[in-house]
Amino acid sequence: MALLHRAELRPTKLELLATWLPGRAWYRGDADAEVARVAAYRFDDPAGEVGIETLLVRAGGGPVHQVPLTYRGAPRDGAQEWLIGTMEHSVLGRRWIYDACGDPVYASALARAVLADAGQAEEYFEVDGVRQVRPPNMEIVSDAPATEASPAGAVRSVEDGDLTVIVTDTVELTVVRRPGSGEAAPGVALIGTWDDVSAPLAYAVPR
Repeated sequence: MALLHRAELRPTKLELLATWLPGRAWYRGDADAEVARVAAYRFDDPAGEVGIETLLVRAGGGPVHQVPLTYRGAPRDGAQEWLIGTMEHSVLGRRWIYDACGDPVYASALARAVLADAGQAEEYFEVDGVRQVRPPNMEIVSDAPATEASPAGAVRSVEDGDLTVIVTDTVELTVVRRPGSGEAAPGVALIGTWDDVSAPLAYAVPR
């Protein structure tokens, strides 16, 4: 489960992405276009330390881009190249925002979602001690029968591109940066559905 806070963010996630996205080789769109949220889904970190959220965003009239993010309460050692920026969270304090494709916590969560059909985290607020669940705004499902997913282990390499390939100790993961573009990869697929659109979001092949 993912506990959400009614908080003020400075800068906002979309403001951070508006400056970061145009520098990505896989970005398609106007560098000055406003970035808008299309949909999102979250994964659970079993340790409860790292926030894991994937945003589907669009800049102006451009295509939908998939941006997995991890949120941390302190900088991650050796991960400067994956840092998108920092934000001030009115409840949690300073947060370090990373491109999750370089984060082993995200790799393990994605592997569970694709290979074990673990699904997305349930999101909720607590209001006066009462849990209020926020309905998901998109669906994700694996296209293969659920199996036992081994921990992904360390991230060994990342090839960032239209299809971003993450190689870990036990699995090779492929993240589709522009869902619906027709780009495909080998392996079991994670399918996302939003706004009457269905498209592969990621693929996984055990090593």
